[in-house]
Amino acid sequence: MPHMPRAGPNGDTLLANESLIKRLKDNFLMGCEFSRLCSCCRVTESNGVIAESDNVEETGEGGDLPSFREFSIDQLKTATLGFSVENIVSEHGEKAPNVVYKGELRNQRRVAIKRFDKSAWPDSRQFLEEARAVGHLRNPRLANLLGCCCEGNERMLVAEFMPNETLAKHLFHWETQPMKWAMRLRVALYLAEALEYCTNNGRALYHDLHAYRIVFDEDANPRLSCFGLMKNSRDGKSYSTNLAFTPPEYLRTGRVTPESVMYSFGALLLDLLSGKHIPPSHALDLIRDRNLQMLTDSCLEGQFSAEDGTELVRLASRCLQYEPRDRPNPTSLVTALLPLQKETEVPSQVLMSIPQGGPSTPTTPLSDACLRMDLTAIHDILEKLAYKDDEGTATELSFHMWTSQMQDTLNSKKKGDVAFRHKEFKAAIECYTQFIDVGTMVSPTVYARRSLSHLMNDNPQEALNDAVQAQVISPNWYIASYLQAVALFALGREDEARIALKEGSVVEEKKNTT
Repeated sequence: MPHMPRAGPNGDTLLANESLIKRLKDNFLMGCEFSRLCSCCRVTESNGVIAESDNVEETGEGGDLPSFREFSIDQLKTATLGFSVENIVSEHGEKAPNVVYKGELRNQRRVAIKRFDKSAWPDSRQFLEEARAVGHLRNPRLANLLGCCCEGNERMLVAEFMPNETLAKHLFHWETQPMKWAMRLRVALYLAEALEYCTNNGRALYHDLHAYRIVFDEDANPRLSCFGLMKNSRDGKSYSTNLAFTPPEYLRTGRVTPESVMYSFGALLLDLLSGKHIPPSHALDLIRDRNLQMLTDSCLEGQFSAEDGTELVRLASRCLQYEPRDRPNPTSLVTALLPLQKETEVPSQVLMSIPQGGPSTPTTPLSDACLRMDLTAIHDILEKLAYKDDEGTATELSFHMWTSQMQDTLNSKKKGDVAFRHKEFKAAIECYTQFIDVGTMVSPTVYARRSLSHLMNDNPQEALNDAVQAQVISPNWYIASYLQAVALFALGREDEARIALKEGSVVEEKKNTT
């Protein structure tokens, strides 16, 4: 893991005024001091960081996935920048009873954090037992549960973050093109495989299965959210959707059974077939009347045979049987769906038309330079920008603070600026380091300039540390994200670099349109 830039002589966070110290500590440093013992933390506008001890993230059964662990409330506050509204990704935003946020771990693993309503799960032991049982599961068909928080009245789950939206988004609210038939069949199969795995590992119940529970990973492969493997609360409330989509036995008894999950799977098959969220009762009427044309998405015309369409309708009908005992189990679903698969050699990213590294973002001269690793062009842009973006973060000294030491500090910065302008990057690093080590002022631009100077001297790890520090000071600063991207490219961490580049582009575009 990379390491933080060293703190000042007194172990400070290189800050001069108390309000800035408090803001940084409250928002970013809960449980993590800026010292030479701390590992690197990356903060973005849309994602925060969690500080963890180095020996916590032990690999579990999921290969590169860590074992299940418990997080503190302070760590999750840090991860979500204080549970900011901008980080909410749940369907109904902050009005949802259980809000889902996105965040980022110290090791740059992005996570989804579900925060339950205050009244949910009053029994902390029961919550922990449930979370640990779900957290033991590890499968590529799941958005796996990485940990939880059970502190005071807080109950939260921490799972893998899936960057490519939900099935509902791609199926009901698509923007450029509808989901292809081959991809819809793949979604059905992967979902069935996820449910089969869960059933075989003692977690046959899934609560409120619907299109928002299916999420797409960085490769655009569909995964089942682990959140539905736990109830929304201790009281057993398991369905938040319209009653028209609720299994009939749940309406009678209020209990979820494995057969109830199969009913919801049948409703999802109808979603995939129609491209709409059709109530099962209405769909069954259309099936009985053999009016399959009304049930089929017109965007799929010519993409599948009548036999394949009929087979999917037959499978949905079996899942939607009124009597639970007449419905199939997950293993039989997998067996039925495997022969229907099309274009199996084509990656999901291609079928979904999602570029490698995620959706494309608008380019700017700076983002283009970063993508090309054109350090000279980046230098020219930073030089022209000067210290314009330091407003509100770089602290100026009051009259009574003018001492010879303070004057020397400012002189170090000025000498660094002259060296940077003349492309004397080793001298720039030395001067900027003198300025930073005194610890009386803070400037994201100084860190950005030292970061680029390190890149010019082939020190990508040091460059990444400085770019991270710049974003800790100024979390909404797109240049910090761009410099992280360049450093990550130089370190050979291309996937992470493209994520940082995308984040920088999004923040820069937002800045330019406001």
